Amino acid sequence: MKMVRLFPLLLFILLLSGCRGGETDKMVITFWAIGAEGEKVGALIPAFERENPGVKVKVQQIPWTAAHEKLITAYVSETLPDVFQLGNTWVPEFRALGAVEPLTAYLEKDSVANEKFFDGIWDSNVIDSVIYALPWYVDTRLLFYRKDILAAAGYENPPRTWKELYDASVKIKQMNPRYYSLFLPTNEWSQYIIFGLQSGSGILKDNNSYGDFSGREFREALDYVSGYFRNKLSPIDMTAVTNIYQAFEEGYFSMLITGPWNIKEMQNRLSPAMQDKWMTAPLPARGDDYPGVSLAGGSSLAINKLSPRKELAWKFISYLTRAEVQVEFYKLVSSLPSVMEAWESPELKNDKYLAAFYTQLQNVKPTPKIPEWEQIVVSKIQQYIERLAAQKLTVDETAKKLDEEANRILEKRRWMISREGR
Repeated sequence: MKMVRLFPLLLFILLLSGCRGGETDKMVITFWAIGAEGEKVGALIPAFERENPGVKVKVQQIPWTAAHEKLITAYVSETLPDVFQLGNTWVPEFRALGAVEPLTAYLEKDSVANEKFFDGIWDSNVIDSVIYALPWYVDTRLLFYRKDILAAAGYENPPRTWKELYDASVKIKQMNPRYYSLFLPTNEWSQYIIFGLQSGSGILKDNNSYGDFSGREFREALDYVSGYFRNKLSPIDMTAVTNIYQAFEEGYFSMLITGPWNIKEMQNRLSPAMQDKWMTAPLPARGDDYPGVSLAGGSSLAINKLSPRKELAWKFISYLTRAEVQVEFYKLVSSLPSVMEAWESPELKNDKYLAAFYTQLQNVKPTPKIPEWEQIVVSKIQQYIERLAAQKLTVDETAKKLDEEANRILEKRRWMISREGR
C-alpha cells in the first residue's frame, strides 16, 4: 500500500529532475578550439560565465593535425559543438556543407561590426555577401630580415619593391657567394601565392572554376621568383636548411617571408648578440604601392547551424572578440588580435616587431573562397614549384601543369555551376 502511494511522488521527482537536466543542457555551450588556443582559452571562460549566470562553457582542445578530419566527422554524425574554431581557408568548405550558421542577422542586432576588424581578414569569412564566422585571431606573412647584412649591402631600410628586393639579394650574394639571400622554401605554397596576388593575379578565373596560373600576372610572378633559384639567391635543396634559426644567424640566408609565430622563436632561438640585428617589415610591392599585399590568414569562430543554443553561442563569440578579451588572449598565446582596437594596448603597440604586422594586416587578401582551395595548394603548388626551382620545368610549363591540376580538381564545381545556370 505504501509503495502505491509513493509511486506518484517518485514519478514526480524523476520528472522534475529530468526537466531540470534539460534546462541545464540549454545553458551549456560546447566549444572546440584547436592547438595552443584550445589549451589556453579556458582561462577566459570564468569571466564569461560570471557575466552570464547559469551558463557553462565546455571546451575541448583538438590538435591541428586532427582538427579538419574531426570536424568533418562531427558534421557527418551531427555532433558538431555549438561553437568551433575554423582556419579561415576552411570556412568556404563548411559553408558549402551547410554546417555553419550565417551571422548576418546576429550582426544586425548586436554592437559587433565589421569595421572593428581588419578588412581583408573580415572578407575571408564573407561568401556571397553573407558572413559565416567572426575573426578570432589573425595571421599573415611578411619579411624578417638581418639589418646588419642589408646595411652592409647598402640598404639601411628594408626593400620596398620587387626590384629593390632582387637588387639587395644580388648584392648580399656578391658579399658571400657561398651563402644565399632570400629563403623561399619550395615545400610551402604561401610565398608563391603571395607573389601571384601582388602581381594582380586572381589565381583562379571564371567564377573560380578554372585555374589562372597561365595568366600573364601569375606567370610574371613565377618568372620573378624563379630568378632567385636560377641565380642561386635562394637555396634549392631544402634538406640543407635543417634549422632556419641557425641558418638565419649564420647568414646562410638574410631574409625570409614568414609569420608572427617566428617572433617568439627568433627571440628564443637566436643568440643574445643577434637580438638587435634582425627586424620585421611589410612585404615589398611589385610596383610603388608599398606595402605589397599578403595573405589574410588566421582562425575564426563559427556557430553550428544545428545548435539549439545559437543565441548563447553568439554571446560567447561576441565575448571572445571584444578588444579587452583579445588582449588577454594575446598575453596567453601570442595570437594576434583580429580586433584593431586591441592593437592600441601597450603589449602590442610597444612591440617593435609587431608594428610591421599591424601595417601588413591592413593590406591582405583572402585566397579563393572555394572548398577545393586546400586540395589545389597543399600538394600541387609545392610539387611543381620544386620542379621549377630545380629547373626541371620552365615557367610556362609550371603554369600549364598548375592549371591542369586545378582544372581537374574543379571539374565538379564547373558541373554544379552549369546546373545552377539551367
